[in-house]
Amino acid sequence: MHAHSRTLGALLLLALVALALFPLVGSTFYLQLITKVMILAIFAMSLDLLVGYTGLVSLGHAAFFGLAGYALALIQPKYDPMSIFITLPAALALCALFALITGALVLRTRGIYFIMVTLAFAQMVYFVFHDTALGGGSDGLYINNKPLVGWGDLTLLDLENRTSFYYLVLVLLAAVYLLLRRVLASNFGHALQGIRVNEHRMRAIGFPVMRYQLGVYVLAGVLAGLSGYLSAAQFGFVNPEIISWHQSGAVLMMVILGGMGTLSGSMIGAFVFVLLEEFFKDDTVFGAVAKHWQLLMGLIIVAVACFLPRGLVGLLSRRNKEPGDA
Repeated sequence: MHAHSRTLGALLLLALVALALFPLVGSTFYLQLITKVMILAIFAMSLDLLVGYTGLVSLGHAAFFGLAGYALALIQPKYDPMSIFITLPAALALCALFALITGALVLRTRGIYFIMVTLAFAQMVYFVFHDTALGGGSDGLYINNKPLVGWGDLTLLDLENRTSFYYLVLVLLAAVYLLLRRVLASNFGHALQGIRVNEHRMRAIGFPVMRYQLGVYVLAGVLAGLSGYLSAAQFGFVNPEIISWHQSGAVLMMVILGGMGTLSGSMIGAFVFVLLEEFFKDDTVFGAVAKHWQLLMGLIIVAVACFLPRGLVGLLSRRNKEPGDA
């Protein structure tokens, strides 16, 4: 194993331990903030499957994030919580179906056309919820109860408790990371990276390129849906803004910031992006400039793109890569 891989593994393990212990010392505000960041880390890893590992740049990934959130809002009864074992599979199934249908169409395009068609589909979803009573219009929908982790009178975990919800998200983040490590280390993952490097050669030697791309597109959509579901459950509210191109752009910046083609980089990018956003919005530090925090964030992203082409994770090593990375 490379020294870089051992270092990265040790840092990830240390980060996991720190996150596990954080509720013992963190205030309610920071507990909520880190929960949000971990949810976005899942979202970033799902997009990196397309961008970093398959070479498919999507500006419509927020459609899956928003679909799952709205699915929870529409399925969940107003007064009585419904089991997560019903609402979560239903939300993910909706995302999978949408990814399967749209993927079969968008994957017939390449380059800028792929970007624009994914954006177009996301905007269609946006206007479905923004312009109809189904999604509550621009006001969105409230979710009065968090999903029940249990069945009937049996409750395994009380998600109304912020600490319990935090640990659920932490476990899911770790599970998604390990799942994707396994997928990317498999023959399927190697085929994806081969397609990213030279799609025509992979097609010429007999790989069903379209099938592989559609498979990863659906997987990425389902994982994005998982993050959207968790976000809706955390905040108890959804509105069309979570489907907008701004949301897709923000998660793409997280991937670029952390390092494309690296799962750990996607997670680092999510953490750094959100923490920088909170820092730049602090008017006690930046004064009137805090209102224009996007400008400061843009300068950071440009600097990373120019001087750190492998993102922040590239600081660990410029030669070796994380196992399974592109």
